[in-house]
Amino acid sequence: MKLLIYSAKDFEIPFIQEANKNNHDITFIEERLTSKSAMKSLGYDGISIFSADDASSLVLEKLKDFGVKFISLRSTGYDNINLFMARKLGIKVGHVPKYSPNAIAEHAVALLMALNRKLLISHQQLKDYNFLLGNLMGFDVHEKTVGILGTGRIGSVITQIMHGFGCELIAHDLELSKDLARNFGVQYKSLNELVKQSDVLFISVPLNSETHHLIDWELLSIAKPNLVIVNIARGAIVITKDVIRAIETKRIKGYAADVYEKEHGIFFYDHSEKESLKDPILQELIDHPKIVLTPHQAFVTEEAIAKIAETTLYNFNRWEIGQDSENELN
Repeated sequence: MKLLIYSAKDFEIPFIQEANKNNHDITFIEERLTSKSAMKSLGYDGISIFSADDASSLVLEKLKDFGVKFISLRSTGYDNINLFMARKLGIKVGHVPKYSPNAIAEHAVALLMALNRKLLISHQQLKDYNFLLGNLMGFDVHEKTVGILGTGRIGSVITQIMHGFGCELIAHDLELSKDLARNFGVQYKSLNELVKQSDVLFISVPLNSETHHLIDWELLSIAKPNLVIVNIARGAIVITKDVIRAIETKRIKGYAADVYEKEHGIFFYDHSEKESLKDPILQELIDHPKIVLTPHQAFVTEEAIAKIAETTLYNFNRWEIGQDSENELN
């Protein structure tokens, strides 16, 4: 099969090549899939895209016209692809339903500790030979009430890690996990009660019509004033302006995230030599002393990237021999 890999990153290419085992004819390009770059798929049987790529209706129609029959996403989330249109056009779509929930969960906890213990501020002070401690006060995570919004694969690992910290664990999800309740003492609450009671709130739900802008000013207004929010899911689950406003008005204590609602075309690219990104909200997230932001890097571990590459190529291998993949979305 002739395959085009959009948004190819230097760090993942060797893993994809290893997983391919010289089976498919693969071309890698750094450019993300857009309406404009869709034409580059001409002559390819299948493409692979990442979470920053645009697989909306218009783009899918172009891909179909150019002969693309298969799309394998190198991600678990698929909110960037119009599955209804893909199904209508007869394009098979697969994703990576699981790779390393530990990678994401561990990064979530790292974000919490970096924000809580002021590690970025401390590191910058040290570089300036400033060894004062006055603005580096944190809090013990031990015995705090930790809320997990979404107890799927990633949320379950976060639960286990925070249980190790000796935290009281509460959660909200459409599906209750009896295992988490039995083994880690998780108590399921309504969304309002989760926000009201949590000292730390981890967001680990998928982005869909129900969760889009779920965390808004109305919900934040009932939070504890010492609440720290960690978003390891998708940027659009929160209204970023409302989160910043809540911090500024001391409605909550801080925000740490690996995602940003308008990250497409920004994250995963080097803008250091270019003019300002002209996004005042992103700039505020970067500069704010009570916010820690990382560039959607939680999945970047050797184990996770290897699994993503293996599953991506597995989907193409199945399709090549005329078989369905259990990872298909449509």
